[in-house]
Amino acid sequence: MFKANFINSPKLLLSAFCTLSFVCSNAQSSEISTKPFTDGTNHWYFIKDKTNIINPIPNQPKYAETDYAKIADNILYFQRDNGGWPKNYDMKAILTPQQIDSVVKTKYIEHTTFDNETTYTHIHYLAQVYTLTKDPRYKDGCLRGINFTLKAQYSNGGWPQYYPLEKGYSRHITFNDGAYMGIMNLFKKIVNNDPDYAFIDAKTRKKVEKSYKKGLECILEMQIKDNGKLTAWCQQHDEITLQPAWARKFEPPSICNAESVDIVLFLMDIDKPNEKVINAVQSAVKWFQDSKIYNTRVESFQAPEMESKYKKIKNDVRVVNDPKAPPIWTRYYELKTHRPLFSDRDSEFLYSLAEVSRERRTGYAWYTDKPEKALKKYPEWQKKWTPDADVLKK
Repeated sequence: MFKANFINSPKLLLSAFCTLSFVCSNAQSSEISTKPFTDGTNHWYFIKDKTNIINPIPNQPKYAETDYAKIADNILYFQRDNGGWPKNYDMKAILTPQQIDSVVKTKYIEHTTFDNETTYTHIHYLAQVYTLTKDPRYKDGCLRGINFTLKAQYSNGGWPQYYPLEKGYSRHITFNDGAYMGIMNLFKKIVNNDPDYAFIDAKTRKKVEKSYKKGLECILEMQIKDNGKLTAWCQQHDEITLQPAWARKFEPPSICNAESVDIVLFLMDIDKPNEKVINAVQSAVKWFQDSKIYNTRVESFQAPEMESKYKKIKNDVRVVNDPKAPPIWTRYYELKTHRPLFSDRDSEFLYSLAEVSRERRTGYAWYTDKPEKALKKYPEWQKKWTPDADVLKK
């Protein structure tokens, strides 16, 4: 009887449909991606690090992607007293009481960073969860993270890898692993009035806008002029001179194509770019075109297992000549000569992948196809902003 009445009632059908649509829509909106934490998560599970606050237990359970509030609670556990975060932990891990206790007891430690997609990703996740829940804890954590990021910025507009400043290369302005551009894309959301940041007060918003403009100017100042021409950027630049600089022993000062792509894509997204931005994009795109490597493919293959200081290695990689391979680029190009460049833990300049030790050969991305993204996007950008100047036209 009920079933028949239900089917024959258009109003009930409409009501049921609307209810179902709302539930489905709400379920979809309740899932916030944890993909931005992937780099740190992988480091926690697969790379040995004696400095970890906690280590994963065997078969560490995880929250579902839809358990956004519990994931946000984890993010708050890991947030340091200064507003930043340490790197390389899984935000989806269902922590044991002992793990939680260890994390919370170390909140005073200020070993906080933007490395490995840290801090700016946590800020954005908290903003999204606050927008859904209106739980003030997430708003507070988000604002503390934003203030930490503002405080970490150098007066010249750049950001270090770690803040408070530490000894060594972590003081350099860092594009590696998305650090600088991750911050810029976060602040761009706030500047562009992203609804997830509607709660930000006018005073903080003004600070972010100022920081964003300084960050953009610093990017343009750091573009490498080599042999009299603008090219691209290094993974890291000296925080004072803004020149390309050494980071880890196998990360030399050089023209770095992989990290430069994200910078160029960011600049291409600027509405009504000024002459300086246009020139930066044109120069970098021309560099990508000119630094293509043809007939080359990198392949991984099984090899006898070896144990390094960092992990077990079961494969090896090699460069293969392949006339059908699409263009590829090396991660580094030597300054002045523009030769494809490699290195190792002894900081020696090498000029082929085969010369690199197996541990570094297999444990680092020496080749990249990322510049293709910028080259594909360029024609549309060029027609819109520089219709009379196509740097790819032969």
